[in-house]
Amino acid sequence: MAIDFDPNDLILPKNYGLAGQPHDAWAQLRREAPVFYTESDQYAPFYAITRHADIMAISSKPGIFSNIEGPTLLDHEMLKRREADPSSFGQMRTIIEMDPPEHRDFRKVASGFFTPRSIHRLDEIVTNCARAQVDKLGEEGETDFVESIAQRHPLRVLATILGIGPDDEDLLLELTQQLFAADDPDLQREGEDRGEASKNLIADFGALFARIIEDRRANPTDDLASMLANAKMADGSPMGPIETFGYFLIVFTAGHDTTRNAISGGMQALLEYPDQMQALCADPELAKSTVEEVVRWTSPVNYMKRHLLEDVELHGVTMKAGEDLVMYYASANRDDAVFEDPYRFDVTRHPNRHLGFGTGEHFCIGAHVARLSSRALFLELAKRVEEIEPAGAPTHIASSFVVGLKTLPIRYKIRPAA
Repeated sequence: MAIDFDPNDLILPKNYGLAGQPHDAWAQLRREAPVFYTESDQYAPFYAITRHADIMAISSKPGIFSNIEGPTLLDHEMLKRREADPSSFGQMRTIIEMDPPEHRDFRKVASGFFTPRSIHRLDEIVTNCARAQVDKLGEEGETDFVESIAQRHPLRVLATILGIGPDDEDLLLELTQQLFAADDPDLQREGEDRGEASKNLIADFGALFARIIEDRRANPTDDLASMLANAKMADGSPMGPIETFGYFLIVFTAGHDTTRNAISGGMQALLEYPDQMQALCADPELAKSTVEEVVRWTSPVNYMKRHLLEDVELHGVTMKAGEDLVMYYASANRDDAVFEDPYRFDVTRHPNRHLGFGTGEHFCIGAHVARLSSRALFLELAKRVEEIEPAGAPTHIASSFVVGLKTLPIRYKIRPAA
C-alpha cells in the first residue's frame, strides 16, 4: 500500500508536538490498511490498529494480547537502558501492566471507591473546586486556560481524594508533567540524561507517596489514600510495596493528565465550534453529554500497546507471537463505521460509543471520577461564561501516549457565581 504520510507521525512525540494527532493518516489506514506494519526511526516495528471494532475485539482477549510488558512503546534508547538495568523500571508496578487473573485481583482493591454510587461523596468537592477555579479568573481578562483551569481543577480534586495537601500540589503537578511529557523540551526534567531522569523521577514520586502511606497507616480515614495504604489482597495479605506505590502513581498521574487534556481540548473544540458553546450555555444540562463528546473528540489516551502471546491473523495480516501492536483509540473515535459524521463536534451526540476510557479488562478504573470532575467544570463554565474567544494560537505537548494541549490562550468575560 502506498501511504500518504510519514510513519513517524504515528508515534514520534515531537511530531505530535508540532501537529497534534495524525487524523488524516489514521483515516487512510482505517480505509486501506487497518493492520499496518509500522517502521519508525526511533522505535521497534509494531502493528497499528485503527478501527473501532478491531480494538474492541483485541481488548476482549487479554489471554492473547498481553499488557505484561506495559502500555507504551519504548524507543531504542529506553529499550537499551531497560536491558542494561532492568531494576530501574521495577520500582513501581501498576495494574495497567498486569494480565488476568492477577489484574482482576489488584483492580478489586480500589474498584469499590470508583463506583458511581461511591463517588457521589465527591459531588460537593468537585462542584466547589470548579467554582473556585472559575472565581480565580475574575470578571474578565486573558489567561492560558491550560495553566489556570484545565490542570488546576483535576489536580485539586485528585489531591483531595489521595490525601495530598495544597503545599504538595505544585510538586505533584511538576512530577506528573515530567512523567507524561518526558520528550517535551518545555516540560521534561532538566540537566539529566533520560535514564537518570526516569529513575530520579520515580524516586521523587516514591518519596512523596511514602509520606502519605505512612500517615494513612497511622491515621486512616475514609479516603482513597487510606484504602490503598491499608489494602489487603483476597488471601488477606497486604498489598506489596511496589504495587502500592504503583497504585498511587497510576490513580493520580493517569487521572490528572488525561482529565486536564480532555478539559483543555474540550474548550478548544467549543471555541472552534461556537454554536456548540452556545448550545451548552443555553442548556447547562448538556454538560453530561458534552463531557462524553469531549472525551471522544480529544482521546487523551492516544494509544495502548499489547504484546502478542500467539500468532493472530487479522484482515489478512499475520501478526507473530512476540510482536507488538498499538491500539489507536483516537483513530477508533473517528471511525465512521461507528460514529455519524465523526469529524463534527456535537455536544448532543447520542449514542456515543467512544473508546476514550478504553474497553474490556483495562477499562479506566477512574472513569466515573473523570466524568464527574469534568462535568462539574463545564457546568460551571456554561452557567457563567458571557464571552470567550481565542487569544492566541494553542500549542501541543510533545507526547504520543497521553496527548493534549500545552497552552490555550483565551480572552473572556465571566459573570459572578449565583
